[in-house]
Amino acid sequence: MKFIETLKNVWKIEELRNRILVTLGLLLVYRFGAQVVLPGIDATQLESLQTGTSEGIFGILNAFTGGAFANASVFALGIMPYISASIVVQLMGIAIPYLQKLQKEGASGQKKITQITRWLTIAICLVQAPGYLASLQPMFGIPNSAFLLGQGGVFYFSSIVILVTGCIFAMWLGEKITDKGIGNGISLLIMVGIIATLPKSFLQNAASRGNNVMMILFEIVIWFVIILLSILLVMAVRKIAVQYARRSATGGYEKNVFGSRQYIPLKLNASGVMPIIFAQAIMFVPGLIGGSSLLKDSASGLWLQSNFSDIFGFWYNLVFALLIIIFTYFYTAITVPTNKMADDLKRSGGFIPGIRPGSETSEYLDKIMSQITLPGSIFLALIAVFPAFIVKLLNVQSGWALFFGGTSLLIMVGVAIDTMQQVNSYLLNRHYDGLMKTGKNRKAVA
Repeated sequence: MKFIETLKNVWKIEELRNRILVTLGLLLVYRFGAQVVLPGIDATQLESLQTGTSEGIFGILNAFTGGAFANASVFALGIMPYISASIVVQLMGIAIPYLQKLQKEGASGQKKITQITRWLTIAICLVQAPGYLASLQPMFGIPNSAFLLGQGGVFYFSSIVILVTGCIFAMWLGEKITDKGIGNGISLLIMVGIIATLPKSFLQNAASRGNNVMMILFEIVIWFVIILLSILLVMAVRKIAVQYARRSATGGYEKNVFGSRQYIPLKLNASGVMPIIFAQAIMFVPGLIGGSSLLKDSASGLWLQSNFSDIFGFWYNLVFALLIIIFTYFYTAITVPTNKMADDLKRSGGFIPGIRPGSETSEYLDKIMSQITLPGSIFLALIAVFPAFIVKLLNVQSGWALFFGGTSLLIMVGVAIDTMQQVNSYLLNRHYDGLMKTGKNRKAVA
């Protein structure tokens, strides 16, 4: 079979084989740590915590940590503090001149930005860790008997240190996977955590269907269709034709159009899953406002609590979709530097046919990005809220419904594509056909 032959070719490349083994080994360490319960907590008395994090917003957090959140694990905070710190640093780079300067310094500047992100991660952990520990009993109903050493200062201090250390260790694992393994380490840790909860969610939903095999098969077909649509969203690009003037023997540029012709690929969804993550963070706010002391017992406060605590409700998903569209435009604007693209194109002797180099090229690229961002943002919003449609129309269990769209599915698709492209580049560099081609060695043909 072609697939088996391709796997053999992957295994033949020593560097690629070693990187895959390192990646699998470090991911195994992360999954093992997700099962290690914090010292001083009885692992047999966490049923209420696991029930409370099986659905809703806490279900999403638990999925991102691969079940560590529900296990009161040493990795309960997961890698999300690092993701939050990265987002904050990226946004601060718009307004703070020092960070803008570092972004322009290349590798040395990126190294300093990474250090800033790490310290900010520790600061966020020091806020989230006490909040997580304080919520175990009042919010999730863990009994007093589960705390074997009580809930005094010793327990809090040791647990906070362990949770912060666990997050930093997870961050280190992700960086090592990126350096020594294959794929983006941080993204792989999140993807593995999400996939870890998939079998349990599917089996629970299948059990609720009883003997209705046709319904289960119908759900699987819909799931594969959504995955295909997500792949289209991630891979879709608008190609802008670029013409490069051919350099003459005297060192100048010939005034003709017979130079090399290339393309600028502008992605339909240049912002990735970041708009969903931003919007998801904002969606915590209405419920907190409704539960505040000022509005807790008022009609508006009760309305906010009831409508924004249900992640599959109408008002939650309507506001969620609108925020995703807004954040898609915002994040695309700060991550796609059309001015820089136009300047780089001009310096390299390239131009877009019919468009003057410089400011007109920048305006043209900005116009195209605006045009393709609208359908991209709407498509992204529809995929993000699709789990709500699945729950309402097919009565799918909430845990399994989260895999029909939203951040979980897009992260899985995006990381899988990125990792496959890296493996594919190794195969092509060693004169093998890519992952989707025949696995024969092309060295003799080359």
